[in-house]
Amino acid sequence: MLSTVGVASIEELFREQVPAELLQGATFQLPPPLHEMDLLREVRSIASQNTTLRQALSFLGGGIYEHFIPAALEPIVNRSEFVTSYTPYHPEASQGTLQVFFEYQTLMARLFQMDVSNASLYDGASALGEAVLLAIGVKPDRREIVIPETLHPHYRELVTTYLRWFDVEVRVVPMDHGRTSLAAVDAMCSERTAAVVVQQPNYLGCLEEVFEISRIAKGSGAMLIAVADPISLGLLAPPGAYDADVAVGEGQPLGMRPAFGGETLGIFTCRNEYVRRMPGRLVGLTTDRQGRRGYVLTLQTREQHIRREKATSNICTNHAHNALRATVYLALLGPQGLRWVARRCARNLNYFRTLLRNVSPSAEAFPDVPCFKEVVVRTKIPAREVVKQLASRNIFAGVALDHLGEHFQYDLLIAVTELRTDPEIERFVAALQEFV
Repeated sequence: MLSTVGVASIEELFREQVPAELLQGATFQLPPPLHEMDLLREVRSIASQNTTLRQALSFLGGGIYEHFIPAALEPIVNRSEFVTSYTPYHPEASQGTLQVFFEYQTLMARLFQMDVSNASLYDGASALGEAVLLAIGVKPDRREIVIPETLHPHYRELVTTYLRWFDVEVRVVPMDHGRTSLAAVDAMCSERTAAVVVQQPNYLGCLEEVFEISRIAKGSGAMLIAVADPISLGLLAPPGAYDADVAVGEGQPLGMRPAFGGETLGIFTCRNEYVRRMPGRLVGLTTDRQGRRGYVLTLQTREQHIRREKATSNICTNHAHNALRATVYLALLGPQGLRWVARRCARNLNYFRTLLRNVSPSAEAFPDVPCFKEVVVRTKIPAREVVKQLASRNIFAGVALDHLGEHFQYDLLIAVTELRTDPEIERFVAALQEFV
């Protein structure tokens, strides 16, 4: 091959193609290779420096959560048929994978109470970005997107990035006591608004007045895009109930581990009228010539994503194995199990709030606002210092909110899921007492 292209070595090929200033001049100073036993010992030594969720008491949240994962899930999803399966472009060889996607789509459409779901995207943030692009395509004469200040900051940043080279203005609705200001939404919505975004619960754990926000958005002719926590839908009204046009979410709570930022899954659902604008893959059910049931990719050409600016979306794949995990998780729990998880999260958070009020009545940032799974607590010292001090006691106290701005320097976002026991919550409140 080298002689065919006219070079003597791979190094010569690189020198001809890559500018000299971009080439690595020195070696990487890597250590000599190790035997497998020595390598495993070295990697385990490095990994042991981490504090895991098995070693510490965790109240971390902010978009990635620790939920119970049924023991049956791992042996099912790690079967070789699932782990080694490839892109299902050839349905005759991919019926198992396609059936999983079809069942995933069915579960998500029912959970979010929407007409249709795709086979998943990468994460909740990218799902929202695609939803905003869909809205602009549906309403090309409207050049504004209204998003709340209470939206997850990563989602806000992604939407801004997605729209950077579009002639579209992103308008941010200010927060009013932990929730989106309805008066501001009403003032910002106009004939120029393509879509209004609402997150339920929002980034601060507060429950938004979604039905009223929907009414305002629809009154101006804008689309409503909902961002929902899938666990919350075991208890709260689903996006379809408040007339969302597109509903997205982060699927990590559905059987995925928190890891270092999560195994993520982008949930994307919408109304039937937008199905041909839906990004990613969509699996349909059909029959073959013998009348046998079969699953196929449908409603898009195989390589639509390579059409650049003419493509519906440039996302050409999905988080297949994570979609499988979500499917198995929901199948194992069933409707009653999911409802129990959601209710247990609500019960545990309420228990935490009750204990905290007994210790410090003014500790909560938004004491009169209903919350789900998370709550903001005001601390006497910077919240980041509280996180640091409690980490030394093997407690992950939550997420310091100083990344939202200087006025959030003393705010700590605390998540309480179904995994926490009463003694664990009591221990946390006792440790937190000196800081609130």
